[in-house]
Amino acid sequence: MSDILDRILAKKAEEVIAAQVARPFAAVDAEARARSAARGFERALRAKVDAGQAAVIAEIKRASPSKGVLREDFDAAAIAASYERAGAACLSVLTDRTFFQGGAEYLVAARGACALPALRKEFIVDEYQVAESRALGADAILLIVAALDQPRLRALADAARGYGLDVLVEVHDARELDRALELPQALIGINNRNLRDFSVSLQTTIGLLPRVPEGRLVITESGILAQRDVAQMRRHKVNAFLVGEAFMRAPDPGAALKALFG
Repeated sequence: MSDILDRILAKKAEEVIAAQVARPFAAVDAEARARSAARGFERALRAKVDAGQAAVIAEIKRASPSKGVLREDFDAAAIAASYERAGAACLSVLTDRTFFQGGAEYLVAARGACALPALRKEFIVDEYQVAESRALGADAILLIVAALDQPRLRALADAARGYGLDVLVEVHDARELDRALELPQALIGINNRNLRDFSVSLQTTIGLLPRVPEGRLVITESGILAQRDVAQMRRHKVNAFLVGEAFMRAPDPGAALKALFG
């Protein structure tokens, strides 16, 4: 595990304790269960794939620890609407404030500006955050295998299903993939970015594909920057993509999405 991930997880543990003091779990749980049904994150992805189209999870993030600020002119609602017009299947919204300059308010604003299902892109380590995600309106959550032991991974996935949330489980190598596949209903996100040195290789996704059983939806993450990258993935029957940086650096994120996948 990279040093940055260690620091992020330590910060998350502190944030969860502070959040529970400010607002008890019972209150967050009640708000989450009072929400109307989630929009169907996996359903939206599969609808695109079944129609022969690329299923794009378009990401909304202002910054990253490795690249710094990606977008100074940051309007989460306008970006979400732009993505919807451009044909995105779903949204991914960064809510970590310390390391990614995100926030829960961006998730609320983005989801409120369109009809797309939204993934809360967060470092989730506690059931409190799962309930909080649904209370905020998220339709899916991210679980990072590298950040969680197996009992905790299972418990968080079970908690998510209890709130009607879909789960995207992120892996980086074969060992993590085998752990993710123990969660029968999870979407499999293969991150092409090496956690230790932040290098990116699309061969990460391609190399792991033979280990994924038929019927499991694979989402390739990181390194999708040009049409040739999309074409390479689709030749290997990977039709779902999570893309952020390529869109966030563009003047019009929706136009960038159309150009990349058009």
